[in-house]
Amino acid sequence: MNDTKNGPDRQLLFARATQQGGHFTTAQARECGYSRSLLSHHAGTGEFIRIHRGVYRFRDYPSHPRGEVIAAWLAAGPDRAAVSHESALELLDLSDVVPSSIHITVPRARRGFAPPPGVTLHTTTRPFGQGQVTVRDGMRVTAPARSIVDAAEAGIAPEQVRRAVTEAIARGLTNRRHLLAMARSRGSRVQKLVEHGVSRVGRS
Repeated sequence: MNDTKNGPDRQLLFARATQQGGHFTTAQARECGYSRSLLSHHAGTGEFIRIHRGVYRFRDYPSHPRGEVIAAWLAAGPDRAAVSHESALELLDLSDVVPSSIHITVPRARRGFAPPPGVTLHTTTRPFGQGQVTVRDGMRVTAPARSIVDAAEAGIAPEQVRRAVTEAIARGLTNRRHLLAMARSRGSRVQKLVEHGVSRVGRS
């Protein structure tokens, strides 16, 4: 952590933001020695662009194709939130449909969080277990199997579930046994959707 007595460390903040498409949170800026008043000053000069409450982007950083998703994930809390459902499937290249909104999952304790416009917030009592979260473009994203069953449970079109299942297994991103086990925990409808997809690729 930067010592604020020595002033802000722009290089450190830029390095952190580079991992997140040029974006950073108020908390991350504070760790690099930026007080709220200093953040406001740089936002006023245009060096930092305020994207959402508590989320900024370096003005001079090139625009990122996933910038909106990164900013939404940061706004929800990068240590606890994860991009999920259809948005995760799209990031993992398991769906050919671009979601109409950005899907983010947070723990149920964060249910009071007001998501930015264009964000669909999901809360869960199922903690992200080992192997259920991966990283894409610097973001925490639900792993393939979790993304598939979450999306299926939320009502994504059945053909998209089947496509995601066959793609994930064919590419070795998950396996038949693990996917079916996760599907069984979500009820018979999800289980049938996943089983149908699995049957198209056979046993792994």
